[in-house]
Amino acid sequence: MERRKRVIEPLDVNCRTRRGLELLSDKWTLLVLISVREEALQFSQILAHLEGISKKMLTQTLRGLERNGLVNRVVYPVIPPMVEYSLTPLGQTLIEPLWALRDWSEQHIDEVERARDAYDQRDHTHLQDQIALLVQQRVEEASAHD
Repeated sequence: MERRKRVIEPLDVNCRTRRGLELLSDKWTLLVLISVREEALQFSQILAHLEGISKKMLTQTLRGLERNGLVNRVVYPVIPPMVEYSLTPLGQTLIEPLWALRDWSEQHIDEVERARDAYDQRDHTHLQDQIALLVQQRVEEASAHD
């Protein structure tokens, strides 16, 4: 009997690609990784690099990155305590793909923003009117059968 290897699609929850993308797909993870790419930084230094991130969100992001083996957290036994964060060797493997995303963004973000603006300028009420008409027709059909 011939055994075929099962192909796992990215939509499958067990897909390695999907699981990998889930590690990186929030608003702050990639930016934190970029912040610590060259040297170990303290929490306050990372916070200063990332405009708009809250202390709570940075804490959660750093914990997740440490848990996933992408960031090292080193606590120095001094008073006051000093903690530094740096990329692990595994985290370093993400830098090249991150630069590819950066390059794509530099080349295409203006186009994306133009498309977004064009979409936002369109009149979307026509579709809403069509949906409302269909709903009304279904209600009338259901009432006619009663």
